[in-house]
Amino acid sequence: MGPIYRFLAGDHARLDALLQRAFADPNQIDLESYSQFRAGLLRHIAMEEKILLPAAQKARGGESLPIAAKLRLDHGALAALLVPTPTAAVAASLRVILAAHNPLEEGPDGLYQACEALLEDESEDIVARLQSAPEVKLAPFNDGPQVMESAKRALARAGYELKEEL
Repeated sequence: MGPIYRFLAGDHARLDALLQRAFADPNQIDLESYSQFRAGLLRHIAMEEKILLPAAQKARGGESLPIAAKLRLDHGALAALLVPTPTAAVAASLRVILAAHNPLEEGPDGLYQACEALLEDESEDIVARLQSAPEVKLAPFNDGPQVMESAKRALARAGYELKEEL
């Protein structure tokens, strides 16, 4: 595995551990771990959307990778779930999406391998850019009346639904 793969797959593992820690006790959410997960996932999405996917598109003469549209739908669904205060349903939905999404990026024909091949000569520079990506400023949780409906629509566009249990 190349440097792009190692860096981003390693970040997936870190995020998975934070999500697990945040919901380890079914009676109480660890908000510190969840906040780290939330900030980390939003930064990870930003790294892929603002650095990796555009670099791959440029390397392909302006043509997006075939998987890019699906990844963007998943990213939208994940981000929408990070808006409301976390619940068991939000955690279950995040897990379902990540279980399907991460293999699209880490799999043998996934995004990271495609980028390693396309960006082979630039891979160290790309990793340096990924590492220096800024932290994402977190807004407070929003539990307004339209938030969950908006999240449900984002999930539906990506082919998911809000889960009701862990």
